[in-house]
Amino acid sequence: MDRHPKARRIVVKLGTNLLTRGENQLDIPTISRLVDQIASLTANGKEILVITSGAVTAGKKTLFKKQSKINLASKTISFKQGLAAIGQPELMMAYKRLFEKHNLNVGQILITRTDLNGRKRYLNFRNTLETLLSSGVIPIINENDVVAVDELAGDNFGDNDQLSVLVANAIDAELLILLGEVEGYYSDDPFENSHANLVPKINEITDQLKSAAKDSHDGIGSGGMKSKIDAGELAMNSGIPMYIASGYVDNVLIDISNDIHIGTLFKPKVSRREARKRWILTGRTKKTGRLVIDNGAYKALKHGGNSLLPTGIIKVSKPFVRGDIIEVVKEDETTVAWGITNYDSTEVEQIKGEKSESVENILGHFYGSEVIHRNNMSIV
Repeated sequence: MDRHPKARRIVVKLGTNLLTRGENQLDIPTISRLVDQIASLTANGKEILVITSGAVTAGKKTLFKKQSKINLASKTISFKQGLAAIGQPELMMAYKRLFEKHNLNVGQILITRTDLNGRKRYLNFRNTLETLLSSGVIPIINENDVVAVDELAGDNFGDNDQLSVLVANAIDAELLILLGEVEGYYSDDPFENSHANLVPKINEITDQLKSAAKDSHDGIGSGGMKSKIDAGELAMNSGIPMYIASGYVDNVLIDISNDIHIGTLFKPKVSRREARKRWILTGRTKKTGRLVIDNGAYKALKHGGNSLLPTGIIKVSKPFVRGDIIEVVKEDETTVAWGITNYDSTEVEQIKGEKSESVENILGHFYGSEVIHRNNMSIV
């Protein structure tokens, strides 16, 4: 049995067709039901991050109130950019009003693929999300359609499916749920074949599975099952269980989070910890920076599962910049760990041996209490 009852941090992706019911306007009753579920999960100690689509459709409704049937396929990229710019505040206002009914605040984050590819931007993104979550704020995340529309350059996520996995990876989510209008992955296109069967679990992404997946069937969303298969493969390799399910199913989010199987589960090939370790270790280079730590810090890292704090650092033996994957060694040069650093080597020189609460006073800025957070570290 595939259980995940301990999943505390969950990324929920809401697709365009779900948020609009296939029409050219936001479906507020559906969004409201989903917000109610997210609020309930939050009240029960879950941390929920929402990846949302729908900005272009919201902009379309606002700009063309008397012409709801506008064929986007015939429009230029800049036209869609304009709709996204108009629709973003409309979409966020809908979320804001609905979450306010539960006394919850929301925070908007617009990102592109390049924001997650660079380690420094990745750290900024991660730290912002950690701050929002620790403050009880629901992050509402969307691809920045105004600038990220060049699909040929590989900057488009595909209706936010792959974006959802990258966010889940960056924030160490334990569960990813993609909600749309379709109940899950089918053996064939259910819109064309009424006899297609729902596949409850996928353990491996095969060529046959990929070839059966189709793009968006109606041209409203930019994803379709093909992009969800790609997202599923990425999630499986990242050690994150991923569900595809229908957002119209009553209490779908609550049931999945309570280990009730709905839709299609993409079962990870490796554990989250092992996938994270591989990712960090593959980022090492010959020019890697290096820190030397004392025995107390070594024990805290090796046996306590702690983050690396400034107080346990003795010296910097090789320079580095914020976002680098650096080596952590003991005084005898034995390698202890590899990890992504929150600070430059020049900054670490100033704060080494100091308590975390003194960092901001010393540097004049603050990127976190840890020089390397435990979730960004691989112990040797």
